[in-house]
Amino acid sequence: MKPQPAISTTQRFTFKGNRKDTRYGWLRLTPAYSMHLVSELLDEHVQQGDNVLDPFCGTGTTALACAERGINCDTIDINPFLIWLTNAKTHSYTKSEIAAFKAASMHVAKAIRDEEQQTRWLPPLYQIEKWWEESVLLALGRAMHRIKKLEATTYSNAVDLLKIAFCRLAIEQANVSFGHQSMSFKKAEEPQTFDFRFSQIDSMAAHWEGSIASIAVAATSLTLVQPEVSLCDARSLTSNLDANFYSCVITSPPYPNRMSYIRELRPYMYWLGYLQTQREAGELDWQAIGGTWGCATSNVGKWQLPSDTDIPYRGFNEILAGVAERSPLLSRYIHKYFYDMVQHCREIFAVVKPGGAVNYIIGNSKFYDVMLPAQEIYAAMFESCGFEQTEIRTIRKRTSKKELFEFVVSARKPSSMAKKKAVMP
Repeated sequence: MKPQPAISTTQRFTFKGNRKDTRYGWLRLTPAYSMHLVSELLDEHVQQGDNVLDPFCGTGTTALACAERGINCDTIDINPFLIWLTNAKTHSYTKSEIAAFKAASMHVAKAIRDEEQQTRWLPPLYQIEKWWEESVLLALGRAMHRIKKLEATTYSNAVDLLKIAFCRLAIEQANVSFGHQSMSFKKAEEPQTFDFRFSQIDSMAAHWEGSIASIAVAATSLTLVQPEVSLCDARSLTSNLDANFYSCVITSPPYPNRMSYIRELRPYMYWLGYLQTQREAGELDWQAIGGTWGCATSNVGKWQLPSDTDIPYRGFNEILAGVAERSPLLSRYIHKYFYDMVQHCREIFAVVKPGGAVNYIIGNSKFYDVMLPAQEIYAAMFESCGFEQTEIRTIRKRTSKKELFEFVVSARKPSSMAKKKAVMP
């Protein structure tokens, strides 16, 4: 394994590098990572004519960076909301679609302001009153009712832009904070002695109109190719993708830090109809790698390691034992996460072409006083599957615990598999 270069502390490699007035910044999500990092990896590993794969689509950063350069890219995810978002971010919008978006947005703005309107649509989000104050929630309900009516009369791609603007407005007005690693509810403030209801609605309408203008400008930029975006399990790539096909993989999988992406995404997913119940959210998180929301946590507690897979990292069992002293459930979660990732790495090796490169942006973790060197475990998994030239590069210090960093773990599939097989015992 090659030595690790010096640490870069620039924020260019965080989601903050994705400017809000570009497509990359259309919607703020926890799983986002920087387009600048993707761009540098494309410069280093990809040429025109190559095929790129992102097996953990997330917010579509890799797919969009490739689309803007005219590079063929396939991306998959197990979450249908993220599939929708990536298709919306990478679509080449026509002048007619953008004009329809602007015209339709005026009807939504009118609905936001019209407090006499009784017709509204609200999602079945549990304890929705914790998320939004009543007047804000009713305004959002009027806006979504109008968007649903517009779906029948305007371009579907224009409606996608309306939904992105709606999600931005909803999260801007929500009682949530992004000051920590994950989204959390704001602390309750002292009750107001007078009513700001009308000025608040005017503020919402102004936010809506500002988002419309920003999104419309970014939508005029052209993407040179349309990525192939598919619903697929990252542990079963060969059921959907061709073997020995991809020249480069650029991705950021879920980190082994017990953060639930469903938990972060659920306000959007309920408003857009991708979730109806808490049970659905938990089941989807259980299907995802590293999911821990709702019933996914109880399922982790019942999970038993199949006998056909060991985690190829010396000291892994000691890590599990150390965490288990404080929490057997967290120890089991770590084991399940890397068991799933071993399955994924085998599938990645099958779909990458000989000589192709893989690049995984991953962060380490700490559970109590036990460090989990995820970057080293990923390197060991790649080598166990047959990759070579493994390298770990530290890219930044994260803003949480002092020992936590973000890395790019890279490796390459041998260029001559036939020769490699011939020398194996």
